[in-house]
Amino acid sequence: MVTSNSSSLPALSTYQSFQKRSFDFIVAFLGLLALWWLIIIAYITASFDTRSNGFFVQGRVGKNGRVFKVVKIKTMRPIKGLDTTVTQSGDPRITSLGAFFRKTKIDELPQLWNVLLGQMSFVGPRPDVPGFADKLQGEERAVLSLRPGITGPATLKYRNEEEILAAQEDPEAYNRDVIFPDKVRINVDYIRVWSFKQDINYIVRTVLH
Repeated sequence: MVTSNSSSLPALSTYQSFQKRSFDFIVAFLGLLALWWLIIIAYITASFDTRSNGFFVQGRVGKNGRVFKVVKIKTMRPIKGLDTTVTQSGDPRITSLGAFFRKTKIDELPQLWNVLLGQMSFVGPRPDVPGFADKLQGEERAVLSLRPGITGPATLKYRNEEEILAAQEDPEAYNRDVIFPDKVRINVDYIRVWSFKQDINYIVRTVLH
């Protein structure tokens, strides 16, 4: 668990938190009812494609710094000597089927379960692997006051993140020194001016793109 320090940013009100969580629970429940069959098909085909468990399960830092297990459809095969958590466009670990799942966002569908359980939200900061959250200082710690999201303003800005990283001489350094701090800034601003209407806008923009 990552220690969550206090922040000068105001937290969402009780009503706002209830509104956000109620929407997440209802839509995630309905989404799982409608799409369970697609998740199962994706899981089975990914299992054959990657020759392993078709679910990708990884520890991520969630609300209040608590680590939870995010679930996605597996899109990559391990390659000896290549163990970075930074994924670039053309990454040799991504399978052909995996590339399709990533492009269509089918790989994200199992996260509906994370949303249903209250570990994630539809909109919020993307959940980082342990290590990045430890770098947050002062007001930035407000990012840990919300459930991490499947989409959000930072996710939309960096929807071509893999292509951006592929163009860098040192992708890991660029992710650490440029992209991560910018995402934190965007997410702090998101918390500062949060509204339910804006959340719906981010979801619509995600679906349309």
